[in-house]
Amino acid sequence: MRSNPRMREILRTTDVTELSGRDIPPVFLEVVERGWSLPAGPDERTPLLVRRCLAYVCACLRTAQEQFGDTRVKAYVSLSFADTEEALLTSNVTFCTPLPDVRPYLPDLEAVTDAAVAEISLEDVEDVEDVEDRSARMNPRLSS
Repeated sequence: MRSNPRMREILRTTDVTELSGRDIPPVFLEVVERGWSLPAGPDERTPLLVRRCLAYVCACLRTAQEQFGDTRVKAYVSLSFADTEEALLTSNVTFCTPLPDVRPYLPDLEAVTDAAVAEISLEDVEDVEDVEDRSARMNPRLSS
């Protein structure tokens, strides 16, 4: 494992011996068992990956509001190509709540040039009539 000094400090104080499936939340075990099942071709892979990330973000933002009353949490979705021979498109989703004395997660979204990045807030998510479905959709008025 490669890590930076901050991660090495965390790892020095965290017992990571004997990791097992018990350390993985059940919802992620399905991913381990089945994989993400994404095609390699960018024309097929990109829309599936984007839809999966955005659907996950919408559900998490709605749940943060419903369960914790957090309406300020923001989600960041980034898409970039892996530095491998295949150069597969990969994604990352991060959640954080802006705090007054803490530097923003991405202070200048427009300055990011090595990935496609979106910042999404609860205001960007619309509820769908079928609440049982737990589906949501992005608000069409996405700002730049």
